[in-house]
Amino acid sequence: MSQMKSSDIRLQEDLERRIVHGIACEWENALWVLSPHDRQHMKQPFFSLRTLKSRLGYWSESKNEIVISRTFALDYAWDDVRDVLYHEMAHQYADQVLKTSETTPHGPDFLKACHHLRANPKASGSYKPLHDQINSLSLSNQDRALLRVKKLMSLAKSSNRHEAEAAMTKAHELMRKYNVELQNRSFQRNFVSMFIGFPALRHHREEYHLANLLQKYYFVQGLWVSSYVLAKEKMGRVFEISGIPENVKIASYVYDFVKNTIDTHWRRYNRQGMLNRYRKTDFAVGLIEGFCNKLAAQKQAPSHRGKTTALISLEDPMLKIYMSHKYPRTRTFQRAASSQDDQVLKHGYDIGKDLVISKGIEVTKNGKELLPR
Repeated sequence: MSQMKSSDIRLQEDLERRIVHGIACEWENALWVLSPHDRQHMKQPFFSLRTLKSRLGYWSESKNEIVISRTFALDYAWDDVRDVLYHEMAHQYADQVLKTSETTPHGPDFLKACHHLRANPKASGSYKPLHDQINSLSLSNQDRALLRVKKLMSLAKSSNRHEAEAAMTKAHELMRKYNVELQNRSFQRNFVSMFIGFPALRHHREEYHLANLLQKYYFVQGLWVSSYVLAKEKMGRVFEISGIPENVKIASYVYDFVKNTIDTHWRRYNRQGMLNRYRKTDFAVGLIEGFCNKLAAQKQAPSHRGKTTALISLEDPMLKIYMSHKYPRTRTFQRAASSQDDQVLKHGYDIGKDLVISKGIEVTKNGKELLPR
């Protein structure tokens, strides 16, 4: 028993060491959004995890230290942890770069620091982490279009093929209409950014195809951003999507739905285990391409009112401004072409062209999943 406890302690210590190292790596990476002058004045602090009762983290000027809640760091997604780190970095920036003399912790100097660091000024105290906000997002009665989308996606689970197809098509049509009307309004929209998938040193080819699918058809924009890979103890990359919370939630769900569909059909297709991971990539790419072509074909299918039912790309000028501020320095890259098995890709394509996205993940307050992953 004591030996088991000892191994658990060592495992916990190693995990916390990796997290602290990751926080330090993220701190250094975040500096590159600043000017050379400002970077020089940011002294690398000490980092630690501690048991905090009412805070997610804090910055100590006297100790030159950033502290993150141990429970929070262990239990929450990495982009949530990074969100809090950036908030505490803004406090550090206000002290070390702006030499603030403010008596309130979140005054104008702090807000200016958040602007420069692209930090969330709310990510402290009783702040609800982004993933919790997205997962618990409920639609008000005013959002009637999205409420209908939700109901139609449930209907898309129908065993009646024609009914399911019609429900998904109508849901897509309403999503586009909702976003068109949203852009025609003049009020300021709230945009959020969230990781999709997990940080890794290398991503399989299907991840890039899936990223393009979300951006082209689900009203979000995304970029591959640097992020710490806990298992490798190095900085890697992860896909981060941005948009209004409702669109981010739907895009996140579509990502999970397609990934789980790929895994389910691949297990059936490769039940004898004769095909390797590269062939799974071919299968997955084919499935995603088949589904994309299905969505693209809807452009040619007018509704009963003569209007298009397509989920076509729609550029939000406010989102474009948000993205240009959040990511001031971007670059493009290309993956080297790799060989593929056309037959395996074709089998995936045939499944993708018949894919119907249906509502499938809802978690109640007691943690029960109402619909399967």
